[in-house]
Amino acid sequence: MQTWRTAIVTSDETSIRIRGYDITELMEHATFADTVFLLHQGRLPNGHERKLLNAILVSVADHGSGAPSCATARLAASGNRQSPSAAVAAGVLAIGDEHGGAGAACIRMIAAGVERAAAESISIDDAAALTIDDARTKGARLPGLGHRVHTTDPRVEVLFRMARATGMQCDGVRFMVALEAAAKAKIKPLPINVDGALAAVLYDLGFPPSAGMLLFIAGRVAGLTAEVAEEYTREKPMRIRIPVEYDGEPARPFEALD
Repeated sequence: MQTWRTAIVTSDETSIRIRGYDITELMEHATFADTVFLLHQGRLPNGHERKLLNAILVSVADHGSGAPSCATARLAASGNRQSPSAAVAAGVLAIGDEHGGAGAACIRMIAAGVERAAAESISIDDAAALTIDDARTKGARLPGLGHRVHTTDPRVEVLFRMARATGMQCDGVRFMVALEAAAKAKIKPLPINVDGALAAVLYDLGFPPSAGMLLFIAGRVAGLTAEVAEEYTREKPMRIRIPVEYDGEPARPFEALD
């Protein structure tokens, strides 16, 4: 029988090891952010990496019950009182390209922009402006820009300030700031959203594009568990009834087919 292979976790009768580290030592000496970093990168983070990943996980934990993932989890919890795991899973399933999932596309865009700046010997500002031009020509959306609630997302500057304070090379942060400025000049004001901010910081930390969505999920699950718990403890079953306006055919008689 062919066995599965993994380099992440192993366990036996008396131990569990994550990337070679005994889980009991991690429990005593590591943070959750350390463990998430270890799971994905295969090593423990240094001090500034820990702070940045922790800030990212906190920043995406929740955005109010009306956010698509939270609303979906509460809708499922409203009708399913016996399976909190199903309600939380429903919230996770609402995360996608338009909600929480733009980080992956944004990391790819950042990488392409930074590589273009190096390959063409132009500034990151110029590469960002060309990215805007390309998007306008193709009629494509710009991942990481725009927010339906915030004119300025308060989480963005905190993440960027923390990243700059580490002294690490912040090409991802620089690119997103330049992209926002270029969009304002060439299209309209489009604020960097949390997907764009976490994408920039994760790029600078060396994470692959897939981390843009996966780490959003890791952080958002914490909020979903609280949303589901509150739905169970504060609200009646089946309390969510979405108003629907029917605009289809009016009442009509059935005519039997020959």
